[in-house]
Amino acid sequence: MAQHSSATRSGTGLLSRAGLLWGLAGVTAFSFTVPLTRVAVTGGLSPLFVGCGRAVVAAALAAVALAATGQRLPQGWQWMRLAVIAAGVVIGFPVLTSYALTTASAGHSAVVIALLPAATAATAIIHERQPVRPMFWVVAGMGAAVAVGFAAVQGGQSTGVQWSDLLLLGAVVAAAVGYAEGGLLSRELGAWQTVSWALVVSVPVTGASAAFAWWQQPSTAGASEWAAFGYLAVVSMYLGFFAWYRGLAIGPMSSVSQVQLIQPVLTICWAAIILREGLTWPVLVGGAAVIVCATVAVRTRMSPTVRQEEFSR
Repeated sequence: MAQHSSATRSGTGLLSRAGLLWGLAGVTAFSFTVPLTRVAVTGGLSPLFVGCGRAVVAAALAAVALAATGQRLPQGWQWMRLAVIAAGVVIGFPVLTSYALTTASAGHSAVVIALLPAATAATAIIHERQPVRPMFWVVAGMGAAVAVGFAAVQGGQSTGVQWSDLLLLGAVVAAAVGYAEGGLLSRELGAWQTVSWALVVSVPVTGASAAFAWWQQPSTAGASEWAAFGYLAVVSMYLGFFAWYRGLAIGPMSSVSQVQLIQPVLTICWAAIILREGLTWPVLVGGAAVIVCATVAVRTRMSPTVRQEEFSR
């Protein structure tokens, strides 16, 4: 029994490190999403087409992968859970951020989206009914308040929360639900299988929406905009999820979600390089404040007893 217990602890440690590394790979891929989405939606492509069209391309890749490897069909309630994932990360987050980025800068958007790690951890806690310290909810609430306050102050002036900010906050909620459910279902179906099935399930909605968007607003995009769209479709919408959901599945989910804390930092850097957006003090200070709150929140999410139980599994 002692030998088995020791092996379990060692294996869990190795799996946790593997989970963090897979999560880091996914977050790095996702960190380009916001600036490249802005490139696409401000360069002649409809926001609805960018949000749904990339999911259609990714679904085609997913269907080929599923068929080529002979994956079994999901069973029973797994279909409903896939629909939840699709609504959150295949449709909700891409479409909402695409519309938000028609007016909001990538750097500004990255700060608001920095709430995602704490939101993902909170969703996982509620979903799995984990006991948490009250401080988690206090700090998570502070992070949300800071993000909303930042959204209301642009360029050092109080302008109020804009429509784009509400879209970004909605995108955070949608992604948090999809990430948490996807991480759990990945333990049953596999990481890449989960995102693949979610993409396939969403095709009736994303396909019809993309076709309507193209009919309503034909493209005037150039090569750089289509290249950005290609990255969003192949990497942000598909390959990045291979790594991200595998990391969440290896877990522990609430720990791996902490890797998202570096995503807004990377995104702001890419926005400065790709879009030549200035690194303004409101963006730097607001981003740092939200990231600090999210860091404290995810680190205080569980009691020491739960941490010990999680380690000893």
